[in-house]
Amino acid sequence: MSKLPEEVFPQKALGLAAKDNSGVLTPFKFSRRETGDEDVTFKVMFCGICHSDLHSIKNEWGYSFFPLVPGHEIVGIVSEVGHKVSKFKVGDRVGVGCLVGACQSCDSCSKDVENYCYKRILTYNSVYHDGSVNYGGYSDIMVANERYVVKIPDNMPLDASAPLLCVGITVYSPMKYFGLSEPGTHLGVVGLGGLGHVAVKFAKAFGMKVTVISTSPDKEKEAIEHLGADAFVNSRNQEQLMAVMGTLDGILDTVSVPHSLLPLLGLLKADGKLIMLGLPDKPLEVPVFPLLFGRKTVAGSIMGGMKETQEMLDFAAKHNITADIEVVAMDYVNTAMERLAKGDVRYRFVIDIANTLSKIA
Repeated sequence: MSKLPEEVFPQKALGLAAKDNSGVLTPFKFSRRETGDEDVTFKVMFCGICHSDLHSIKNEWGYSFFPLVPGHEIVGIVSEVGHKVSKFKVGDRVGVGCLVGACQSCDSCSKDVENYCYKRILTYNSVYHDGSVNYGGYSDIMVANERYVVKIPDNMPLDASAPLLCVGITVYSPMKYFGLSEPGTHLGVVGLGGLGHVAVKFAKAFGMKVTVISTSPDKEKEAIEHLGADAFVNSRNQEQLMAVMGTLDGILDTVSVPHSLLPLLGLLKADGKLIMLGLPDKPLEVPVFPLLFGRKTVAGSIMGGMKETQEMLDFAAKHNITADIEVVAMDYVNTAMERLAKGDVRYRFVIDIANTLSKIA
């Protein structure tokens, strides 16, 4: 009879886990593997709360297995490194995002886009190379192969940089890949939430013109005065939509609920690109006529490779880009999840794990 990971792995850990699809998070004691030759072990200081964490703990996508420790926006301080580790040392400020493994031999891995490897291993709700279950960052300690660890620049606050390991790379990667990072390019950002607000910040740092598109007119002041967007369009106002028809070079659609793509395609110039970043739980209809008659593109993007993630963090450090956050304690996480489900956050919850772990111990 095989032993449980808790019996085999020597590094004791404490975190929050969902035990079933009720989504309620409760204290969970478990173990992490020993620090391998190529591993980095670090004390978790902060972990961001992603909307996908909420989907996962409730099994809304249908592939969660329990107990499930969420969290893939993890930052902390290195406490131990394996003897083959060359990029990190004890005391370094580091982070782990959405990935902890891949095959390292396929075409995607050879091109430094491990996020598109068919054997990619997500940070939680997944199984590692050795057959053990991966637990995420709502915990006090993390172990990862150094290839999947990034350096947090010294001038960036750990708490506000944590969400960039998900939302930052999720918007940065498609902007670079699809040519939507050139100065003067006109970018539309649909949805002003965790992804959207960071997309605006990166776009302005690239020197782009930015129009925020939202169903919430009360976000206009925030978008323009706080985040620096150039314009705001209420997508429920036909007059405002008509005023910007055919003016956008590209659109980043960050919305994770079912919605119509037809109005958005109308906002694009010929050869414009609509990039889907959200994950609606139901299929969307793609109208063909505007694609054909404008030679327009609908594409998708998720996360980014490790090389590009470090590039993104370095760019963010240079331009003082961080997420707008609300720091919460470990014993507030269930309440934060309830608020997240209602959209009641500006714009990302981050758990102060190091200072509040005792509240659940």
